[in-house]
Amino acid sequence: MDSGGSEKAIQYVDVRKVFHQKNPRLAPLIPGFVYRFIKNLVHEDYINNFLRKHGHKQGLEFIEAVIADFNVTTEIIGEENLPLQGRFIFAGNHPLGGFDGMVLMNFLGKKYPKVRFLVNDILMNIRNLEPLFVPINKHGPHGRDAARMIDEAMRSDAQILTFPSGLVSRRIKGKIEDLPWKKNFIQKAVQYQRDIIPLHFSGRNTSHFYFLANLRKFLGIKSNLEMFLLPDETYRHRNKKLTLIFGKPIPWKTFDHTRSPQEWADWVRKIVYTLPEKDRF
Repeated sequence: MDSGGSEKAIQYVDVRKVFHQKNPRLAPLIPGFVYRFIKNLVHEDYINNFLRKHGHKQGLEFIEAVIADFNVTTEIIGEENLPLQGRFIFAGNHPLGGFDGMVLMNFLGKKYPKVRFLVNDILMNIRNLEPLFVPINKHGPHGRDAARMIDEAMRSDAQILTFPSGLVSRRIKGKIEDLPWKKNFIQKAVQYQRDIIPLHFSGRNTSHFYFLANLRKFLGIKSNLEMFLLPDETYRHRNKKLTLIFGKPIPWKTFDHTRSPQEWADWVRKIVYTLPEKDRF
């Protein structure tokens, strides 16, 4: 099991400090009750207390500490579908906004020697998980580095984990489901000859999260405001049971020219959402 990485200086959460760094002119004008509200929303005290105990841990060891502290139990269905040999891309839905990824890494990290998760550049700021992450942001000044790191990960013997939607699930026509999946994971599966293992994660966020997401969309606001609720949403998963279902591997040769990469991505997405239905029988 590769937990990866060496110890780094612990970075504690300081909401007031962040505001002063981002906007030193505005920060002094913000009332104290606003800072207290935001601190409570992101659970600053809880996070910092946890970091004092476990902040020195890295990779899978840190994830194990998080899951143990949250007292979360996981039911695994379809483990027999996971070959012990081979290189795979694990692709699934993204209902929780972070904790689902940690549970997935924790389970697969015990089953396979190496796992790597494709994440956006924002999550790269979580230093304790940096050894397990591969940035997928190909734009901006670090675009070339990200492309190189993706190529290295795909060529390696590590198992690759990804949420093809790129965003947390939303309430769509009354159902909690992912936004349309991006096609990149199909293209990478073919390019690097990796079979895809579909997976479905149970769970949902609170109604407040989905209400804010739909309200933002209705008002035409492009900024992902609901993202600021994710720390609180994650905190609410304490003492819960989550279910993770694995489907059978899909050979990479399946993704031929009879459909476009986007059509194949949509096809795999549909398979993922049928996994809970198949489990009932």
